[in-house]
Amino acid sequence: MKFAREMLEAKKALEEMGFQVDVAEDTEQCVDNPGLNMDIDHCVENDVMRSCFKQIEDSDAILVLNHEKNGIPGYVGGNTLMDIGLATYLNKKIFILNPLPSEDQIRYVHEIKLVRPFVLDGDISRIKHF
Repeated sequence: MKFAREMLEAKKALEEMGFQVDVAEDTEQCVDNPGLNMDIDHCVENDVMRSCFKQIEDSDAILVLNHEKNGIPGYVGGNTLMDIGLATYLNKKIFILNPLPSEDQIRYVHEIKLVRPFVLDGDISRIKHF
């Protein structure tokens, strides 16, 4: 949720292209309170993880916004890896906005590559071609 603002921007762009888009229910709250997703009580009380998993189940695809974080371009965190795993299991399309970092930077990039995601090379408009 570090990229909550970017999630809302991507949602708007995708909706303008005609897609129906869902984001985590607390995305707008996380824009104003970036540490909210690290608040265990908030996450448990709002069943955030199960809610996100339900959204994936009900969707046709997921879009991973893998912007630079912790000095790593194309960063993918642990929660996002879980989302990718679930989407893979449920046979959903997986789009990744930016090229993935090297396996030297994030060890589990290998597992992400195994699911054959569609990498958009930073151009969200490319999603309409899949």
